[in-house]
Amino acid sequence: MKRRNTRKMPPMDPLPIEPLLPPLRDALDTRGCAVLEAPPGAGKTTRVPLALLDADWLGGRKLVMLEPRRLAARAAASYMAQQLGETAGETVGYRVRMDNRVGPHTRIEVVTEGVLTRMLQSDPSLSGYGAVIFDEFHERSLHADLALALCVEARQALRPDLRLLVMSATLAGDAVARLLDGAPRLRSGGRSFPVVTKHCPPPPGKRLEAAVAQVTGTALAEETGSLLVFLPGAREIRRVAELLDRQLPGDVELVPLYGDLAQAQQDAAIRKPPPGRRKVVLATAIAESSLTIEGVRVVVDSGWSRVPRFDPVSGMTRLVTVRVSRASADQRRGRAGRLEPGVCYRLWSEGERLEAHSAPEITQADLASLVLELAQWGAQDASQLAWLNPPPAAALSQARELLQQLGALDQSGRITAHGRRLVALPLHPRLAHMVVRGAARGAGWLACLIAALVSERDILSGPNVSADAGLRLRLLADESARADDAARVRRVRAIARDIAGQAGVARTDTGSSHDAGLLLALAYPDRIAQRRPGSGARFLLSNGRGAFLPDSDPLGHAAWLAVAELDGEAREARIFLAAELDEAELRQEFAGQIQSRDVLAWDEDRQAVDAAIETRLGALLLERRASDRPDVARVAALLADAIRRKGLGVLPWTPASRNWQARVMFLHREAGNDWPAVDDAALAATLDAWLLPYLHGKSRVSHLADLPLQQALAALLDYRQQRLLDELAPTHVTVPTGSRIAIDYTSGEVPVLAVRLQELFGLAETPAIMGGRVPLLLHLLSPARRPVQVTRDLAGFWRSSYRDVRKDLRGRYPKHYWPDDPLQAEPVRGVRRKRG
Repeated sequence: MKRRNTRKMPPMDPLPIEPLLPPLRDALDTRGCAVLEAPPGAGKTTRVPLALLDADWLGGRKLVMLEPRRLAARAAASYMAQQLGETAGETVGYRVRMDNRVGPHTRIEVVTEGVLTRMLQSDPSLSGYGAVIFDEFHERSLHADLALALCVEARQALRPDLRLLVMSATLAGDAVARLLDGAPRLRSGGRSFPVVTKHCPPPPGKRLEAAVAQVTGTALAEETGSLLVFLPGAREIRRVAELLDRQLPGDVELVPLYGDLAQAQQDAAIRKPPPGRRKVVLATAIAESSLTIEGVRVVVDSGWSRVPRFDPVSGMTRLVTVRVSRASADQRRGRAGRLEPGVCYRLWSEGERLEAHSAPEITQADLASLVLELAQWGAQDASQLAWLNPPPAAALSQARELLQQLGALDQSGRITAHGRRLVALPLHPRLAHMVVRGAARGAGWLACLIAALVSERDILSGPNVSADAGLRLRLLADESARADDAARVRRVRAIARDIAGQAGVARTDTGSSHDAGLLLALAYPDRIAQRRPGSGARFLLSNGRGAFLPDSDPLGHAAWLAVAELDGEAREARIFLAAELDEAELRQEFAGQIQSRDVLAWDEDRQAVDAAIETRLGALLLERRASDRPDVARVAALLADAIRRKGLGVLPWTPASRNWQARVMFLHREAGNDWPAVDDAALAATLDAWLLPYLHGKSRVSHLADLPLQQALAALLDYRQQRLLDELAPTHVTVPTGSRIAIDYTSGEVPVLAVRLQELFGLAETPAIMGGRVPLLLHLLSPARRPVQVTRDLAGFWRSSYRDVRKDLRGRYPKHYWPDDPLQAEPVRGVRRKRG
């Protein structure tokens, strides 16, 4: 084994992780990768990097440790520097957004996720670093999964000597160890004191904030020490603070802790309170891990967390409030036992079942940034990299479509020059695109302000605040203006300056006052909104979704908006941030995405095909005019669809055409499939085949009046069938008087010959068709053409029934001739006197 350098370290308090430090160093030396599982309080975050600093395999290079949160990164670096008797920026430093404490002698860099990704993209081999440590990996953030996938590939292809260490408090390490090619797993116990758990489920109907405030008051009365109260988000923190502010004892300090707070406020939240005073920290999930908040021995857990959920169909991300996982609940509970025995109050029943772990962000998130990073890395297909959880195909597809729409990827999925400019900025690709394009338009600083505004929590608050981005931009632009939350405004301005510095934008590059809407439209082309006619403040988005503003919002009267923030509801989302948009500028900027097309639709009121030319941007209608040259075939197809829906009765049927239909159906029944089925159901099913050619040039139901229907029907028969039709199923029969009597095929399955009885005198057999095989059904009529007998057996009628019928007819028609022997009598066509 190589001899290790022995660097003198100041004495430190023993921690549970320390027995694992030698085997951890050896595992990284021999295997190159390791997975370290240690509960909160074990010391992994602050002891492991220091213990690896003098490892022989490090070779004097740096260590970089990934922390999911900025507050934790600063706190960890500061604590390690303090352990060395230094300040952050010497041996140990950190790099987070807008705060860099790294000097020329820094050997350990604690960075947040976006920073590590930038480091990998600029130097895929991480040539100046010997090891990458992933801390709190159980949080499974999108950037952590991406960075690990990139590091694994870099180690395989470029740096086999690069050490990778994944550290976690609650993650089951099997899957991570497999991803790291069977890396050794080391487990440490924690240094935690007993924690008593009390379940306090709120009564039905009670608001969460009121329940939390009540339990917090109870905990203050029952227990000593400071309290850490977990809530879903900043909104609930403010409401609980308002409720508690009226009832807290004088020695209790109330402080919030969440990601959007200024650094000074976050630092104040984690400091130990002065002697003789207690503290109640109202925190989001930011306080679950990595941080030790001095003096805390009581935890109040609401049991809820707020997480982003991305919908690939709508392209929108919304924050949803969900039950915490069992792992998160255990993390929160453990905060109470870091320094001494503690108590945890849980606002749910003891029997409630929680999910084991929270869903990894990669399975729920907008993947546009990830896809762009992969394209910059050279991986057009996410499956080229190794993942703990593969990115969902639907979200990947939506991300590629968006990036192609922004011009960041070409049609084959390769990154473009514009995409490389976007990936260099610490922004979502939408906002980076807006900044780059805004700078090209002379409105770069305004674009940076908008990007900062969208990236952070709203600088205006209240139930009736307008969604108008212009209000916020004017507040940001006027540094003398007073704001309700001046610290938040200062933070947004600082972020805008940071973006401008990285994008090379001058603060004088402000553009015009009308550019805000167009800049937002560049970032959110799928959220360009058009007000629906006559619907108040309701809008249609270019992605086809609905959105609305409260009726009191002045923006509700705008004809066009560019929308940055919505609540993500599937049917109709509320707009929270938007800017008015000029249609002329919209048409000019998005000319390449505006499409004109012929639109044909059936107009039920006019009973006609409506032909128009529509000009659209996505789902939004910019212009509609009548089309004077619609596609004849498409018009005919729509008319055919209308005929199908309405039924074939709308066609110009005549008795002759219906009889033709019945004749062919008679042959179909008698001869089977040698003859086609031509009933209405069969004709409707094959309408396109036999009628469509005759509909060309017609566009409305009234045009069907001059349709050559009989010709179209006849075309259903081939030449042989057309010739045989009159032979097998004739239209008429000639009777003994010489009259040609029409055969009725429409009355039933057996064709009917309705003829006056007198015209059949002398005829011995029933007239038949189908070559004499099918006798007709005779309707024998009186001189007044009233039926007197129905039969298919004329000979039998003469023999049996005729005498009774003759007797009746002689009584009713005494002047007519009714012979005793009809077979020997002369047939009578008209009215003839009986013989004397």
